[in-house]
Amino acid sequence: MTQTSPPTSAFTETPSSRCGFYRHVCRLPTVIDPHTGRITMRAGSIGAVMMPAALGHQVKMRLDVRGVAPLSIIGHPRAHMWTFLIRSDIRPIGDPTEVARLWEARVVVIRDGDIALPSPVPDPLMIRTWVSPATSVFRPSGAVVIECTLSSLRQARR
Repeated sequence: MTQTSPPTSAFTETPSSRCGFYRHVCRLPTVIDPHTGRITMRAGSIGAVMMPAALGHQVKMRLDVRGVAPLSIIGHPRAHMWTFLIRSDIRPIGDPTEVARLWEARVVVIRDGDIALPSPVPDPLMIRTWVSPATSVFRPSGAVVIECTLSSLRQARR
């Protein structure tokens, strides 16, 4: 008896299947660029906080200690940056010293615009990977992510 292999396409992930997972399982408002296969979502009720990977690692450890999970963290290997997907509940920071500290540390809050998500289609210009993949509808509070970021920055100054 000869065994035949299942069709390769049965195991091949596509931008469409990945986008469907993001939409249905993670409830992320994703779209696919038909020309590039890039998957993006519009910031709104879901935002992001982007920071250098070393700082991101410290922030992730602080969130882990607090039991904030599961985290959705996008890695940008070439830029050595991490992006945390968050609930958009960050209030303006009134203390100019704290704002300056975030600015100097290259921390960016994304409240508006497009957020690129990892796609199965290789794109040499926009490499995105999951440090901690999106697996559910949970997003940590953006305010808590910023609080942990500032705490890590204060500790590093000492």
